[in-house]
Amino acid sequence: MQCQTVLPGAECTFWGKQGCVFTEGSCQPIVENCEGCERVVDSSIGKVCSAYPAPEKKWSAGLCNFATHVKVEIKTDDSKTNPLKASKKAAGAKKKK
Repeated sequence: MQCQTVLPGAECTFWGKQGCVFTEGSCQPIVENCEGCERVVDSSIGKVCSAYPAPEKKWSAGLCNFATHVKVEIKTDDSKTNPLKASKKAAGAKKKK
């Protein structure tokens, strides 16, 4: 449905027949960590997130999963496994069962 309070006319998953069904009753302004994200939009109360109504809660656990401006580095183990040792290890595990 479309928001009628903070972002009039914008599609909102938290807007229902009785109004905003979010626990606070309205979207909350963004936090400092949100600056630079593509999901930030201007509204009647200032800048808000278009994906989630409470940005502070998303950032409280660490990284917001909706953040488009933060790149996550995936750590990889550079050491290579010897295929012969790996096959022997796998064969040994099967025999123990």
